[in-house]
Amino acid sequence: MNPDDFDVKVGEHITGKAVNAYLKSYAAHFGIGDLIRLEHKVIVVEHQDTSEGGWFLTAATPTGESKIFARRLIIATGLTSEAFLPHFEGQETFGGKLFHSKDFQKNSDTVKTAKAVTVFGATKSAWDAVYAYAVAGVKVNWIIRPSGHGPCWIAPTHVTPLKKWIEKLANTRLLTWFSPCIWGDADGYNIRNFYHGTVVGRAVVDTFWKILGSDVLTLNDYDAHPDTAKLKPWTEAMFTGASFSILNYDKDIFKLVRSDKVDVYVGEVDHLSPGKVHLSDGTEFESDVFLASTGWKHVPAFKILPEGIEKELGIPHQRTEGSATAEDLANNEELLKRADQEILQRFPRLKRQPVWNKAYVPLTDQKGISSKDEVTPYKPLTPYTLYHFLVPPSARFLRTRDVAFAGMISNFSTSTTAHLSGLWISAYFSGKLSIDPAAAIDDEASLKNLQYQTLLWNRWGKWRYPTDWGSKNPSIIFDAVPYFDLLQRDLGLSPYRKGGRLAEMSDPYGPEDYRTITEEWMAWHDAGKSGKAKV
Repeated sequence: MNPDDFDVKVGEHITGKAVNAYLKSYAAHFGIGDLIRLEHKVIVVEHQDTSEGGWFLTAATPTGESKIFARRLIIATGLTSEAFLPHFEGQETFGGKLFHSKDFQKNSDTVKTAKAVTVFGATKSAWDAVYAYAVAGVKVNWIIRPSGHGPCWIAPTHVTPLKKWIEKLANTRLLTWFSPCIWGDADGYNIRNFYHGTVVGRAVVDTFWKILGSDVLTLNDYDAHPDTAKLKPWTEAMFTGASFSILNYDKDIFKLVRSDKVDVYVGEVDHLSPGKVHLSDGTEFESDVFLASTGWKHVPAFKILPEGIEKELGIPHQRTEGSATAEDLANNEELLKRADQEILQRFPRLKRQPVWNKAYVPLTDQKGISSKDEVTPYKPLTPYTLYHFLVPPSARFLRTRDVAFAGMISNFSTSTTAHLSGLWISAYFSGKLSIDPAAAIDDEASLKNLQYQTLLWNRWGKWRYPTDWGSKNPSIIFDAVPYFDLLQRDLGLSPYRKGGRLAEMSDPYGPEDYRTITEEWMAWHDAGKSGKAKV
């Protein structure tokens, strides 16, 4: 990205407009624009049970349905494509606009027309809405459920006493060692054994996370006002995943909250009535708009056939009690118990789980709020269970190499994750990975080991990020660099890109460090150095 081409200056946050312009430019530069079928919505994908595999896709278009055959399918629908908006009692009589935060842009006229708005929720999208309305002079009533997850962690761009850029901190190798990461050994260092396997090491780890969390709380000065105090996060910094957010506003949002433009309520929505919002404690206030920051449906929005194939694909599906079928890895109780034992043995600190809200009630179980949707963020489902978070671990799909998943990982390093994942998937489809999971399909012991590792790594999120999305999908912060190391080793490349041991440990990794990795891999592979190895 050339800053001059997209009106982005060094040190500034990248706007949504700039991102959109960059993606358009990217498509044009690499000649893929004509391959994009706009105004096509996939509604069904069906796997072909043949030796070659493949998929038939049914898409809805402006002129009817279209059938497409794909030899290979990459499901890249992400985790925040389909909004979850429950029903609020009385919403039919409310009279004002009621919408999910996803549709804030579509309803941006309310910033100019509304006199008073209600923002429900306390994730980053809720903060963004509160800021936009308050800056425009609109009265904001901000509701945070006492029975919910509480406000998200949100930090200034630079934290710790050393005032380091927070994205850089999360991608500095020596700081990643403070995270009890199940794939951490991929970085080639053994120091995690000290930090997480000894009493002294764990004390150092606890101190690091305490300093980081305390610094954010101090910088935000929550206790300076009764309303900002209500925005203090209820979780521990150590156990917070990709919901950790950044204060990327031009003006001080806390100053706005301290003003008379924003009132913060820690209360339950009881019902709506014409032009009013009512809380369960009897509080009521007028509102022209009700913006709900109520989460996402994290599973693909289209139907996948044949029925039951989601178990082998490794995507979220119904939890079962008792024995599961051989194909249903995510519900294998014996392996889950084994994984839990290994995780807690390797990382004893994770036994001490945070108690963040003893009064927690799923949103859809709350009085006055309901949903008839088949999938909600609160329905018990298995997590994504993908090998290296990218491909199904079943012999059926490893053999045909005809499906992969991209964008199911949440972290601070989205662009780098997308770049390396795309290269890895391409190499996997072509059978050119140096460490190839498909090499295990004809060896029962190797396949079982691969599947156990897959379950172990995906189960780890339940313990590492229990108050975030850890039990749904890989949600990581200080674990990204060793993940990138892992993918590079699979590709046959060295993960060390800093040119020296000291720089390798202390110099933060960023997208610029991986700028030429595709060309490097192509040159390396063309030189005939792609040795194969079993997983």
